[in-house]
Amino acid sequence: MTDLRDAESATAAQNTAPETSEWGFETTAVQTGIPRGLGETVGIPIHQAAAFQFETLEQAQGEFQTNQGLSYARLQNPTVRALEERVTALERGTATVALASGQAASFTAMLGVCRAGDHVVSTGSLFGGSAGLLNNILPLMGVTATITENTPEAIEAAMQPNTRLVWAETIGNPAGDVPDIGAFAAIAHERGALLGIDNTWGGVGYLCRPLEHGADIVTHSLTKWAGGHGSVMGGSVTVGNRHDLTRNPIYTEGGESSVLGVRGEGALAWRQRWFGAHQLGMTLAPQNAFLLAQGLETLALRLSRESETALALATWLETHARVGRVSYPGLSSSAHHTLARKYLRGGFGAVLTFEVGDPAAFLARLRVIRIAPNLGDSRTLVVHPWTTTHGRMPEAARRAAGVSPHTIRMSVGLEDPGDLRADIGEALG
Repeated sequence: MTDLRDAESATAAQNTAPETSEWGFETTAVQTGIPRGLGETVGIPIHQAAAFQFETLEQAQGEFQTNQGLSYARLQNPTVRALEERVTALERGTATVALASGQAASFTAMLGVCRAGDHVVSTGSLFGGSAGLLNNILPLMGVTATITENTPEAIEAAMQPNTRLVWAETIGNPAGDVPDIGAFAAIAHERGALLGIDNTWGGVGYLCRPLEHGADIVTHSLTKWAGGHGSVMGGSVTVGNRHDLTRNPIYTEGGESSVLGVRGEGALAWRQRWFGAHQLGMTLAPQNAFLLAQGLETLALRLSRESETALALATWLETHARVGRVSYPGLSSSAHHTLARKYLRGGFGAVLTFEVGDPAAFLARLRVIRIAPNLGDSRTLVVHPWTTTHGRMPEAARRAAGVSPHTIRMSVGLEDPGDLRADIGEALG
């Protein structure tokens, strides 16, 4: 167990800013992670360094035993740590590890609680990369997955004695369906499993805080709304404080020398950092951390405006003669509207999907909106999921995720809503 004791610790003390608990989202987003005092910078500085100095052998030995300070940038960096504190505060979690991408974050979250012989239950409304992890990568490590419908009944039916994790997205990608987070949490916890939520579409706590509804782990592709400008990549895993690890052998084997015995309440946070950063080295660069932390400062303004425009466009498209099915949880006609009103706040998100007769012709006619496979950009972006983001999935899985050959996914940006509507109208012919 030497490795467990010597690896990077991710305690709540390192990663939280308790004074922010009463602040509003906007205040938290611009103030957290910035030290106060004479000569301190007003914003978060970039610490571009691979390693940090010690003055004595005893200092180095102590740091490598506790990892409470700074030693090597794969494990800790002041700029990255400031971003982690900010994400933790916005999600009302206890600890966060920031990593190189959203895909790295999802992989870390899943493998942080599973090992060979374990099982994951997931909804089918998933980002293509997450589906790839469940279908292609976890099986290589002896972890099986059951992908099912986005309902409590389907989740309950898919649970097995060795299920360690239930996985869902705050708003399904790209179907726009919303899971019943509270019900999912109750099902998972009753069976000794944890609930992980990819909250990327939830805007780092602005639209939704899954931890407040019973989730145990929240992940983000910070590349999206946190960055906000399509210029940087990053991801994060945030944990709450109400998880039960006593029925997961990864954490309990070894008694007092087990991960849970050694780390106590910080065991889940410790293993996420140990796995993603210490062991796999999926490290977030300080320059990227700086840009992501800066992006968080305007997230509320951007996502509020984008959600408002998305609702207006979805409402208009729903009545357009040349548009088929429109999926957006903010529409009163959506089957997911009731759950969206229960779990989302500050808007219904910036992404919608709609069907057109000839996707190729539609995309070719756009003049303002750009074709690109990203979300959360300040520019409005569209993509054809059937041939791109979900193109490698079996047809049945694509359709289960809400994708058809006619589906267009749109991430609404900050352009003038009238210009967007005119561009779409002309592209529809």
